[in-house]
Amino acid sequence: MAEAHVLVFPAPAQGHLNCFLHFATGLLRAGLHVTFLHTHHNLRRLDAEGAADASPRLRFLSVPDGLPDDDPRLVDGLPELMDGLRTTGSAAYRALLASLVVVRAVPNDDDDGDGFPPVTCVVADGILPFAVDIAEELGVPAIAFRTVSASAVLAYLSVPRLIELGELPFHDDVLDKRVRGVPGMESFLRRRDLPIQCRHLTATTTHDEPLLTSVVAATAHSRKARALLLNTTISMEHPALTHLAQHMRDVFAIGPLHAMSPAPAAATSLWRHDDGCMAWLDSQPNMSVVYVSLGSLTVITREQFTELLSGLVAAGYPFLWVLRPDMAATATGGDALLREAIHAAVAGRSNRVCVVPWAPQRDVLRHRAVGCFLTHSGWNSTAEGVADGVRMVCWPFFADQQINSRLVGAVWGNGVDMKDVCERGVVERSVREAMESGEIRRSARRLSEQVKRDTADGGSSALEFERLVGFIRELSKVDDEPTLRKPMSK
Repeated sequence: MAEAHVLVFPAPAQGHLNCFLHFATGLLRAGLHVTFLHTHHNLRRLDAEGAADASPRLRFLSVPDGLPDDDPRLVDGLPELMDGLRTTGSAAYRALLASLVVVRAVPNDDDDGDGFPPVTCVVADGILPFAVDIAEELGVPAIAFRTVSASAVLAYLSVPRLIELGELPFHDDVLDKRVRGVPGMESFLRRRDLPIQCRHLTATTTHDEPLLTSVVAATAHSRKARALLLNTTISMEHPALTHLAQHMRDVFAIGPLHAMSPAPAAATSLWRHDDGCMAWLDSQPNMSVVYVSLGSLTVITREQFTELLSGLVAAGYPFLWVLRPDMAATATGGDALLREAIHAAVAGRSNRVCVVPWAPQRDVLRHRAVGCFLTHSGWNSTAEGVADGVRMVCWPFFADQQINSRLVGAVWGNGVDMKDVCERGVVERSVREAMESGEIRRSARRLSEQVKRDTADGGSSALEFERLVGFIRELSKVDDEPTLRKPMSK
């Protein structure tokens, strides 16, 4: 039996890296070898060496992303990044993977001496379909892993049907109209809850929205992979998982991974944590702080910043704000001006606010002082908030975040969905509702307790991860597709 060795290849964005590193940690705990494939740019930014020291079965390699070294790799450059990965990155990936599947009977002078067996399986980001195709062409079984919610994956998969039904594109601006073409979500999904690029379609095709075109095609391509992995749990997204299972060769709900196999924080972040915020939290009363973090890609205008700040100050709670240097759509150095504006708004109450460029979010959300989380509703942040029972105020930015915020506000009931509005009065009311509502507090606690059961030994997600490890070992042992599929039960 070949020794199982998994090459994991995430898209080079912070949220994807977080999820894949937790996943890799779980594979290492199960005794598998892991090669983690970064881009050159990201590997230079991360503390990969320290993470690799944690296990002799983990190594980090990299391929180019096709962009110049000085490219800022911001959200508006995502189409160019994806193009670079499809061209320059895919060629380098093919050559690298071909070298990693070779079995050398006798070591030669070119061996690196790291003792790694040949790669026997690839787990590639679902939005990098070329990584699945190339692996299979080289005789390596490939699995797709989507780092967004199962509900978002199902919505992307349903876009062609929405166009066929005439629900896309929109012919008016009634964003609260229900969407009927995404199975299992008919009772709560509105136009405004679809991935935001859907609002920009002008014809019965996605070609005028390149990013949407790319993601919709990649989602459909996941049908070709040996299986689809999702960082979720059956208790959170059972209807979406059930419908997805009808379209994929197999589906594994193996999350939230950070709750089962947390990776070292330094290895997952492209930004350096400012740990000083933890001492500030220590000085605050229990459940009193609003934690504000809009993720790694969100960009806000000066006007949006002003409305968010005014609403937070009016709500009257102390707040911890993660303000990335590249988050504000202002001139270079604009983040310093925004920091000054925050401190001016709470003049005389300096201990009521803490502003940092990046925070150790998992530690923050677990802190006794945090009462609610004003979030962009990225799936990692959503899953982390859910697992720790933190109430949320959701202000989504793009992609899957619109659906995630709807789950929080209308399905799970553990927070307030504030999408499409950035007005100080709404911010104030939403924060107060999340902080003061007993119903929201109870819903957040119930969901957290269920997720803890799911991720504990014998829970649904833990069992799914064990099934996945067996699936990978079978793929590593034989060429034929394994017959390990079983019905997904609630």
